Amino acid sequence: MKEKYEAIIGLEIHLRLNTISKMFCGTKNADSDEPNVYTCPICLGHPGTLPQLNQEAVKLGLKLALALNCEINYDTKFDRKQYFYPDLPKAYQISQYDQPLAVNGFLEICPDNLNLKTVRIERLHLEEDAARLKHNTKGESLVDFNRAGAPLLELVTKPDLKSALEAKVFVQEVQKIARYLNVSQADMEKGHLRCDANVSLRFVGDEALYPKTEIKNMNSFRSVEKAIQYEIERQLQLWEKNSAPQFTTTRGWDDKRNITVLQRSKEEEADYRYFPEPDLPPLHFDTQEINKIRETLPEMPGARRERFRQEFSLSYEDARILTDNPQLAEFFEDTISELRGWLNSLDYTEGTPEEIWAQYSKKMGRLTIAWITSEIFKLCKEENVDFSQIKIKPENFAELLTLIYEKKINSSAGQKILKIMFTKGGDPSQIMQEHDLAQVSDENTVAEAVDNIINSNPQVVKDYKNGKEKALMYLVGQVMKTTKGKINPETATKLLKDKLTV
Repeated sequence: MKEKYEAIIGLEIHLRLNTISKMFCGTKNADSDEPNVYTCPICLGHPGTLPQLNQEAVKLGLKLALALNCEINYDTKFDRKQYFYPDLPKAYQISQYDQPLAVNGFLEICPDNLNLKTVRIERLHLEEDAARLKHNTKGESLVDFNRAGAPLLELVTKPDLKSALEAKVFVQEVQKIARYLNVSQADMEKGHLRCDANVSLRFVGDEALYPKTEIKNMNSFRSVEKAIQYEIERQLQLWEKNSAPQFTTTRGWDDKRNITVLQRSKEEEADYRYFPEPDLPPLHFDTQEINKIRETLPEMPGARRERFRQEFSLSYEDARILTDNPQLAEFFEDTISELRGWLNSLDYTEGTPEEIWAQYSKKMGRLTIAWITSEIFKLCKEENVDFSQIKIKPENFAELLTLIYEKKINSSAGQKILKIMFTKGGDPSQIMQEHDLAQVSDENTVAEAVDNIINSNPQVVKDYKNGKEKALMYLVGQVMKTTKGKINPETATKLLKDKLTV
């Protein structure tokens, strides 16, 4: 973007909550390929029916609000948002207007993997979902009411985001938090996380907010970034032609053509004629109730990421990879716990457990993340297996790392053992013995293997003595080949150098 302009971006994120039943009735809250199987008179809006508030949805909403540093409204209520559309059977939606569940939160993101950025959250409120419209090839629109009445939590940010990348990273961070809390599956492909973006431009240094464009139909993180970037560039061209947008518009993202398409224009905001929902009493929370929910919150991804970076000297990227997946983070922590216990049991480590860990924590952390990202991830990709399905137990993985750390096996043998563990599970020491993968440590055996290679390759030895360093690598390779990789390459290299420089 040209330096004289800046983008102003706000997001509206809808999360479908992980409850058994819908927001205001007892019907199952679930997806189904078969239309209209999860319905009842309440979510179909039949006359004479009364809503019944799902208390679990309220608790989940409070949980996320606290995790996002929001101020809880101790007195909150529901309102009717009135508009007519085929997917809204009552001709109004039960939502929250002037007394939302929570306000004034914030979330820190790190788009460039270096600098933290604070994004303010304006509000979080609860509401029910609309039905789903399906358009067939005959030009007909059909309505599937399975989703109607599903519990939603809407998150609205302040217009603090300045780029498409920041917007994508923010949505990804919200997804992580929702999953850590088990508040929502937050799967964009299934519609459990939906995102709309409000985009406008202004001159750098200008504080005014100009007419925005609302972008809809963004169904993946990739489409969030691409749609917002396209819209910024489209508006930039308008500003350059002195024809900046004069009123609010809604545009839909076309994933096939990679463009936004005008859906509607409006010179004024829609009047939804909100008024308090007469069939639901206002809600009041007390401090004890909120504190009890606060105590159940686990460590959030951002805090865990920072702890990993500090304790193990991990890069931001490695810490991010670990914390993106709660199961992976737990696997890492359990492995580290096993390694810490192993270090305390060794004869050559001295000091208190805390002093020993301070000395070795960074080495253990880097060793663990290196084998996870380079070897376990590779096996997951090769076998097309999700990390949650692997058969490797943290205690066995930790034992494998100790074998490598103490040079009882080399990296090649470690990879072979890990592959067997990945396929069948099992104890690495036992696998090492069964497959004869233990590294040769006897000095006489190593010296004999090196002598044999030196005597068998006089010309290569001569080349090395004449300054050809590659010749040494060839000799090391021959030692490894004849011993089937059982000698440590570093040991072989050192011994070859010692013998050839005499």
